[in-house]
Amino acid sequence: MKILFIGDIVGKAGRNVVEQYLACIRKEYKIDYVIANGENSAHGKGISKKIYEQLLSWGVDMITMGNHTFSKDTIYSFIETADCLIRPMNLMPTDVGVSTRVVKINDLNVAISNLCGEVFMNRVEKSPFICMEEILNTVEADLYFVDFHAETTSEKIAFAYQFKNRIHAVVGTHTHVQTADERVIGKCAFISDLGMCGAYDSIIGRDVEEVLCRFTTQQKTRFTIAEGAGIFCGAIVTIDENKKVATDIERIQIRPDILL
Repeated sequence: MKILFIGDIVGKAGRNVVEQYLACIRKEYKIDYVIANGENSAHGKGISKKIYEQLLSWGVDMITMGNHTFSKDTIYSFIETADCLIRPMNLMPTDVGVSTRVVKINDLNVAISNLCGEVFMNRVEKSPFICMEEILNTVEADLYFVDFHAETTSEKIAFAYQFKNRIHAVVGTHTHVQTADERVIGKCAFISDLGMCGAYDSIIGRDVEEVLCRFTTQQKTRFTIAEGAGIFCGAIVTIDENKKVATDIERIQIRPDILL
């Protein structure tokens, strides 16, 4: 089984590279299932129903979210009927949407969960470690995958070690910068951060000049989404379906000057 995890999709540039590359990647690597983080897909914060449906039409099977899940009020109008959308279990408000979905992939039941880290994050109600124990104790599945949306690498790595023999994939999102620490820990494929799909000439998907202004003058800025050619980042996790263990994780990074 091969699962493609796609890093945070940031604005139009991010959506464009997903539309451009996803079909080719699915075919070339014989991908069985695609999970993408869409919390920045609607002009940098949140997701709209239109974009949710677009991502699915381009070949994404499940969309995870993060700290910007509720940045757009319109999400409340469709989150309860969005069967391919997962919100972080421990992000307030916790009484709307679904945080774990069990799907059938190659005859195996796979639980896909979304959690937020606690360190340097706002509106997080409960420890992701406690939440994961709850999931493992209440959700029956053959495999467990987690999009761990968190700020610090230490919290992500600690989480992977804590659940290394009970979870089969832990992929970090949120920082938008792809890390080079992909590995298999116990039975679990892990990477601290998948990176982003967004404008390559940017500061984590935002306009360079505006971010520099914020840092050098302390002026409040809007963090405008950068435009231009995009970078595609993610990782492919390989699962041994008989042994139910992760056997490999491979980073994917396609820069604007690199063709498939």
